[in-house]
Amino acid sequence: MSTTDQTRYWHTIDSPVGRLLLGGDGERLTRIHFQDGPCPLRPAAHWQAAVRPFAAAIEQLAQYFAGQRRRFDLPLAPTGTEFQLRVWQALCAIPYGATLSYGELARRIGNPRASRAVGLANGANPLPVVVPCHRVIGANGALTGFGGGVPIKRALLALEGALPAELPYAANATR
Repeated sequence: MSTTDQTRYWHTIDSPVGRLLLGGDGERLTRIHFQDGPCPLRPAAHWQAAVRPFAAAIEQLAQYFAGQRRRFDLPLAPTGTEFQLRVWQALCAIPYGATLSYGELARRIGNPRASRAVGLANGANPLPVVVPCHRVIGANGALTGFGGGVPIKRALLALEGALPAELPYAANATR
């Protein structure tokens, strides 16, 4: 994982949760952005539209959405702080179909009092779906916050068979 933005290429794909913008440096995936939400990402002027750098990502995402892939095997280069990179690495250890609370994720990275910081790192995750921040839920099981919106988080968890039996009310559950 990287600490500097290396995005040079982009491509948009359709998925069951809406259009996804893929960004990369030609060899590694650097970002995935939900394009149908309130804040679509516009490729920077220096980015080039290209399909070839994303062939593996396109194939693996299609397999994931078809229920045929549980773990991604892609070269990644997300941009973030050292703390964010640790959180994102820990997210990759959450198994398909499982969920974890923000507090438990903070404990797993050795900082049990950092649940809010873990939540902020989740919100800054540049590679949702592949780095599965959707698998982190509130301590009470509530589906709180998600960059693509809680309905997309719910859809991803449903695809994985990981929805909590009863979903508690969350004040920000419509985002």
